[in-house]
Amino acid sequence: MSIAVTTQLICFSVLSLVVIIGALGVVLLESIVYSAFLLCGVFLSIAGLYLLLNASFVAAAQVLVYVGAVNVLIIFAIMLVNKKEDLKPIDNLKSRKIISTAICLTLVSLLIRVDLSKVWVIASPSSSIGEESTFRIGEHLFSDYLLPFEVASVLLLMAMIGAIVLARKDVMNKDIATGLPVDQELIEKTKEPFLIKKN
Repeated sequence: MSIAVTTQLICFSVLSLVVIIGALGVVLLESIVYSAFLLCGVFLSIAGLYLLLNASFVAAAQVLVYVGAVNVLIIFAIMLVNKKEDLKPIDNLKSRKIISTAICLTLVSLLIRVDLSKVWVIASPSSSIGEESTFRIGEHLFSDYLLPFEVASVLLLMAMIGAIVLARKDVMNKDIATGLPVDQELIEKTKEPFLIKKN
């Protein structure tokens, strides 16, 4: 086994481990901010896996689109809507956990079955399309997959607008410095001159 193959195996093992641990952290951690940052690490690790497959354009698109746009949008939305409220108990939480665990285990078992039943063949370097992959991705992105691409962009825009509206509603109802409702703060300010005159 050559040094290059050993290095690739080590990089693949480390990146795969980071993806698995980060994905579990995204799902299991209670802090949504930590989950968002772990999601960023998962996206970067997936970009590294694309680099190992010699898909440099897809890796760059992964970093630019998912890390630079989607994950930053998620973090902004969390910071804007992050309310300091006590979480209310959820009804039938145990049954929901059991159902979600069963669904996840079913999906994992299906993936493992597909992985073990299929014979994976390593492609020869002569059959690689090389730089033509960028042209093919662009052709499919703006022809076959144009509608899902535009729908995803509209959904992201709607999510950002919704986060800003929710954050502005909190600011409009309560003053940030005092925590009092805006109307109550105005009442307190109008009372002050009368109190000074009485004294």
